[in-house]
Amino acid sequence: MRFKIDLKIFLFIILYYFTKQIETYVMIIIFAIIHEMGHLITGLLMGMKPEKIELRPYGLSISFFLTPKDYNKKIKKANLLEIKKIIVAIAGPITNVIIIFIVLNTKIDILSDLMIIYANILLLLFNLLPIYPLDGGRILKGILHIFLGKRKAEKYINSISFCTLLIVTFLASIGVLYTENVSIFLITICIWGFYLKQDRLYKNKIKIYNLIDKTIEINANK
Repeated sequence: MRFKIDLKIFLFIILYYFTKQIETYVMIIIFAIIHEMGHLITGLLMGMKPEKIELRPYGLSISFFLTPKDYNKKIKKANLLEIKKIIVAIAGPITNVIIIFIVLNTKIDILSDLMIIYANILLLLFNLLPIYPLDGGRILKGILHIFLGKRKAEKYINSISFCTLLIVTFLASIGVLYTENVSIFLITICIWGFYLKQDRLYKNKIKIYNLIDKTIEINANK
């Protein structure tokens, strides 16, 4: 298993420090890591092996090994791997919900409680956005894969991600204007980074799919 650190995290620390929001950032990072632990533990319980753990500006990112054996277990137009992916993706947001529930039923300090609830609600809403590769996007893509197949799932989730991101960017711009909260701006930039990376991968897949289709067509016409 590999471990990697995204160096942009140091830029975020500097920005949050000078905008006097470093405490909020640290709180979000802590619970973002706990959120990812929910993914990791669930994946391990389902027999999946972690491949890479990356420390990013807004927490950890965990990827798992994919084996041909998983792909060959068909369920309708999808496979057991998609079911596993959906369950693992849901585990992160559920972890945040559990933390919020515990805090609401365990009174320690009002200010600390509010900070913890705020951080976890932010992470919950952020991760449930239907933007791939966020949890919401992964869940939606898995469901589409099961009922529509791999190609259509990738096509639809790419379009849904882009449209959702445009709406989020518009709302974030309004939020920054009225609240002057740098977090909103930085989170939006992060989401765009995630999306653009996945969009490049999707476009490369389209080229491969088109090449495969042409090859099949040529062989069929022989």
